[in-house]
Amino acid sequence: MPANYDAIIIGTGQSGPALASRLNKEGQKTAIIERKLVGGTCVNVGCTPTKTLVGSARIAYLARQAREFGISIEGDIAVDMARVKARKDAIAGASNQGVTDWLEGMDKVDLIRGHAQFVDSHSVEVNGNVLEADRIFINVGTRARAPDWPGIDDVPYFTNSSIMDVDFLPAHLIIIGGSYVGLEFAQMYRRFGSKVTVIEMHDRIIGRDDEDVSDAVREILEGEGVRFRLQADCIEARATGDGIAVRVTCEKGPKEVTGSHLLIAIGRVANSDDLGLDAAGIEANQSGFINVDDALRTNVKGIWAIGDVNGRGAFTHTSYNDYEIVAANLFDDESRKVSDRILCYGLFIDPPLGRVGMTEKQVRDSGRRALVGKRMMTRVARAREFGETRGFIKIIVDADSEEILGAAILGLNGDEAIHCLLDTMYARQPYTVISRAVHIHPTVAELIPTVLQEMQPLE
Repeated sequence: MPANYDAIIIGTGQSGPALASRLNKEGQKTAIIERKLVGGTCVNVGCTPTKTLVGSARIAYLARQAREFGISIEGDIAVDMARVKARKDAIAGASNQGVTDWLEGMDKVDLIRGHAQFVDSHSVEVNGNVLEADRIFINVGTRARAPDWPGIDDVPYFTNSSIMDVDFLPAHLIIIGGSYVGLEFAQMYRRFGSKVTVIEMHDRIIGRDDEDVSDAVREILEGEGVRFRLQADCIEARATGDGIAVRVTCEKGPKEVTGSHLLIAIGRVANSDDLGLDAAGIEANQSGFINVDDALRTNVKGIWAIGDVNGRGAFTHTSYNDYEIVAANLFDDESRKVSDRILCYGLFIDPPLGRVGMTEKQVRDSGRRALVGKRMMTRVARAREFGETRGFIKIIVDADSEEILGAAILGLNGDEAIHCLLDTMYARQPYTVISRAVHIHPTVAELIPTVLQEMQPLE
């Protein structure tokens, strides 16, 4: 006989445990199924461990800059990668255990370890047992996309997940992919002491951002010794005597970048290919991302897709917001929608990039009248005092409504200061609310009103 539940959640990524907690609070008997690591990507191989490594890399970087601040550190700065990894493992492991304990402590929730597949639109099979429920939530996330380039299957390479097991320093790390994951690892390993080359197929890195942002990020990383090879085509890989060679162009004969190790960071694919979606009649696109409406419902009644697998967000914060949307609509009599969400994200290099809303290009393409303000971080007192003057603040507003359309803060504390703008955007208040505010000195955020007071027409 099938085991009957009020709800089934497939996957324990960011939105899954929070939803299980709410279902538990509502008295709903719930099964939450996990086939690998409780907590999903963020806790185990994403945000938590990578930002822990970023933190270690930053200490190494600051130690080398100590003399500029009047601090003397005797001898060479050495990085013990085994201890770096151990620190990362401890912090990520504590997060994993915390989520596990949270789920196991819920009275009406069963944490089931195994691989779930749909039997039909109301039941799944896991470990040979069939579970039934009127509500099923798919929360299986994504994984690193594997390329089909010639020779790639004949060489060893890391993904963002497998590189978490590294406890040594690669002599020369080649990274294919000049977007967020690739760039964070590029700076991190360069600061640890590796040579690093980033190969990008387009003519610039982080192509979804404006050119001035892309150029500034590249300048920051090149200033630390990261090398870039842009407009790469005809990518191939082959093993060499002591490492890996990656072909990067077809022009004027083969040209290669050779290194000791390879990391591939060229995007993500949905973990939906082995769920048996067809058995439930669930529709997905060619990349496996499950189609959902504005309330995250699939085309099948009683089935939702939340988190990265729905293709409506690729971040921990959007996944958690998916939970909030579902819970509000199911239990709080609130009509919350994905389309109410304002795009925001961070690039956690050092200094970080905080991004919200539209890019300058998107505003130009929209044809609306707009104002833009920009200030280099060299003119921010806090940045000068901390010896971190790389980057800038850029804000764009609608000239007619005076609402903030988008912003980029690349620089010291940019990932935090950006929230001053984000909160005002959600409140749909004019930019004058911030431009007339008095902020604390000396901070990065205190320059936001100044930027807004100096805006000029976007031509």
